[in-house]
Amino acid sequence: MIYETFAFVYDEVMDTALYQQWLAFSKRHLPENTTRLLELACGTGALACEFAKEQYEVTALDLSEEMLMMASKRAAEENVSIQLVQGDMMDLSEIGTYEAITCFSDSLCYMPNRQAVQEVFDAVYRTLEPGGTFIFDVHSLYQIQEVFPEYSYHYQTDDFAFLWDSYPGEKEHSIEHFLTFFVQENEGELLFSRYDELHKERTYSLDNYTMMLENANFTDIQVFADFTDEKPTETSKRWFFVCRK
Repeated sequence: MIYETFAFVYDEVMDTALYQQWLAFSKRHLPENTTRLLELACGTGALACEFAKEQYEVTALDLSEEMLMMASKRAAEENVSIQLVQGDMMDLSEIGTYEAITCFSDSLCYMPNRQAVQEVFDAVYRTLEPGGTFIFDVHSLYQIQEVFPEYSYHYQTDDFAFLWDSYPGEKEHSIEHFLTFFVQENEGELLFSRYDELHKERTYSLDNYTMMLENANFTDIQVFADFTDEKPTETSKRWFFVCRK
């Protein structure tokens, strides 16, 4: 599973300020009477917990059992109630219906091709109640083609080291992130184990995303950029979509 190792150091390397930005963006664009929310690709549950603190009834879905274990622990520590579900966001047939569905942290960019993205959009549409809202973000073409190639980030503590290097992918508008972890075996010892993971992401043009959303029967499709309510520009790094059923 792609996050098998990453899950255990995810919170250390993630910019936690982003969760508040995703929360703020969602609150601005969700109807005021929204109560029941499904978060796709919830990861370690940080955003799900923030939604719960804002009095949303949250169901959080992720493919990774390790991520959900951490999400459960986080919810208990923060004394919030979240329903956690292990599952694939291409198939939401057994999860009920919701007033709103979110999918952040460019999780849709991990879909291998347009058909898979379309299946997610179709599944989300079927899972939303009439008038429901779907909000998600993806990497822009500028981010994939201009920012990420040759990107390098290294992070180190006494317990572990994390190396992240990005290179252009084989497919159009794709990127490959090579992640290397050095994790301390036992506290106080100098023995570290190395783990390697390859994360592949892919994005599409704004027109392609809009067409796929329309194919899923979404209406009133709005596009914003970089956590703001402004329209995308040529150098926007992250696109946000707000869609209504």
